[in-house]
Amino acid sequence: MSDTTSDTDAAFDTVLVANRGEIAVRVMRTAAALGYRTVAVHSDADADAPHVHAADDAVRLGPAAARESYLDIGKVVAAAQASGAGAIHPGYGFLSENAEFAEACADAGIVFVGPTPGAIRLMGDKAAAKRRMAAAGVPLLPGYTPPEGGQGQDDATMRQEAERIGYPLMVKAAAGGGGKGMRLVASAAVLDEALAAARREAAAAFGSDVLILERALLRPRHVEVQVLADQHGRVVALGERDCSVQRRHQKVVEEAPCPALDPETRAAMQQAAVAAAEDIGYVGAGTVEFLLGRDGTFAFLEMNTRLQVEHPVTELVTGLDLVAWQLRIARGERLTLTQQDVRLDGHAIEARLYAEDPANGHLPQSGPVHAWEPPSGDGIRVDAGVAAGGEITAHYDPMIAKIVAHGRDRDEARRRLADALDRTTLLGPTTNRTFLAAILRHPVFAAGQATTAFLLDHDIAVPGPGPRDLAVVAGWLHLEREAEAARRSPGLAGWTNAASLRTRQRLQVGDDVTEVALTRTREALTVTIGERDFDVVGRPDGVVVDGRRVHLTGHRIGPDRVLVRLPHLDLDVRDVLHAAAAGAGAAGAGVLLAPMHGAVIAVEVAAGDPVSAGDMVLVMEAMKMEHLVRADVDGTIAEVVAVGSQVADRDVVARIEPADA
Repeated sequence: MSDTTSDTDAAFDTVLVANRGEIAVRVMRTAAALGYRTVAVHSDADADAPHVHAADDAVRLGPAAARESYLDIGKVVAAAQASGAGAIHPGYGFLSENAEFAEACADAGIVFVGPTPGAIRLMGDKAAAKRRMAAAGVPLLPGYTPPEGGQGQDDATMRQEAERIGYPLMVKAAAGGGGKGMRLVASAAVLDEALAAARREAAAAFGSDVLILERALLRPRHVEVQVLADQHGRVVALGERDCSVQRRHQKVVEEAPCPALDPETRAAMQQAAVAAAEDIGYVGAGTVEFLLGRDGTFAFLEMNTRLQVEHPVTELVTGLDLVAWQLRIARGERLTLTQQDVRLDGHAIEARLYAEDPANGHLPQSGPVHAWEPPSGDGIRVDAGVAAGGEITAHYDPMIAKIVAHGRDRDEARRRLADALDRTTLLGPTTNRTFLAAILRHPVFAAGQATTAFLLDHDIAVPGPGPRDLAVVAGWLHLEREAEAARRSPGLAGWTNAASLRTRQRLQVGDDVTEVALTRTREALTVTIGERDFDVVGRPDGVVVDGRRVHLTGHRIGPDRVLVRLPHLDLDVRDVLHAAAAGAGAAGAGVLLAPMHGAVIAVEVAAGDPVSAGDMVLVMEAMKMEHLVRADVDGTIAEVVAVGSQVADRDVVARIEPADA
């Protein structure tokens, strides 16, 4: 059977992707495979971004600010015209659910790869959508939807309707989504405050302060059905996704199929989704979202009129390429797929890798990417928009990549994804990598019992480093310094006239500082933390600690800071004994470094002694050559090594408190 047939032909051979990051790269991958020429658009901040390199052509939109680049409808349409693009794929976010953008494309004679402006506008208004879905017989939660025109929004009416609905209830912005303008109200005592706050937030985010009320389901599941609809009236449902693991109404982990649905409920939910799409004459890929109660009942939540972030899990269990179908439908091709043709194979789970700090309220992070090594292997898919040497900017959403795993069953997919996250390396901004792996390994998630309250009910804390973790970092850093010294001065590096070489590190992780002693012999390196000794041996892919191999990826930023990826932990570590090493060669640094590996044979000062710049502080010897270490600043000796100490190249041998400090 042929995949598609076509009655109408909206011919185009060039597709502009009006987006950035991983979704732009992902859309271009399929478009190129289908033979389309691809065009990227970019802001100044993204001029060298991966999605720009992935395209056949690229057009600058403007400054970094999204409103002056990716959100400027006129600039995006002009870019399509200038590049000869006959179609625009909006991805998700930005202009993807903007009816005015879809209309501007049509006015310019450009195919918008998505639904009609009318469908976007209707489903983007929660109040209008609920009125329409009620008329179509789609299940709804008890609630209050104001009439057209936004009347009935006064506090008295809202209080009256709230009493009719009953508590707890949700206050929601009619015009928006993503958790903005949304409040959970437990009782009448806090309703007025919630209404005022939701109105302010909705007006700021969406330009409309119209609100709806809805009975709150406590600890439901968030389940959504993927639909495809052609321009000829055929709609099919491609199974469902469970998106219950959320933080502040933002999805974190998604999976397909939902582990809580029985065949009867699945069929009923799919029928409701198809009815919703048919009722509004939907075209393209869309998602109908439902809340699933603990009793198995479900109710319409909203419809997303675009490709979803989590669409890869549907692709993996159905074997279908949703972007390919979007492009075919945009050309006017008919869906030859029937509901009976849709089969779900195995299970898929997706985790959203974000540049954010879970230990600090999940605050977004930005900065250069020093290393990016995505996982690979059986059943693993990575959609990413980042590259080593690039930068995660503060201008856009902090999502880095989607790590996805497919397995024969849910537990195999879960194990594969947790392992893939352990093998994911991003050195640069802090990420939620280990937080995601901890979710996947939590017994409640593993049992398939997570609800939308999962992250509220369970503390998914990522532990800090233990002594062994710090020993790994200390040993690796010491070996790196040895290798660096060998490259700089091969005649002296590693040489010692003693049986062993003892050095120190003072490792700081966050606010915690750990003293480390390292003993180097010709045969071994011993790292001592507290009362524990760890034997460390270097390997190309990490280190061996006490006979156990530890996979490690590290990147040094200057002489004193290192970013390290361990399977279970990402660390940003400073050796504060070497903190001033980068500037130690400059006059007035006050931190004196060993110029070579060797022995301290004379110390001319003690802690508390005054010194002037140029005064001799100590003498080192290596291979019968002496080297004088002199003060580089006027001040007072704060710390100095002892006579007989064996030190490594660029170890701190003395500190001077500058006189003008």
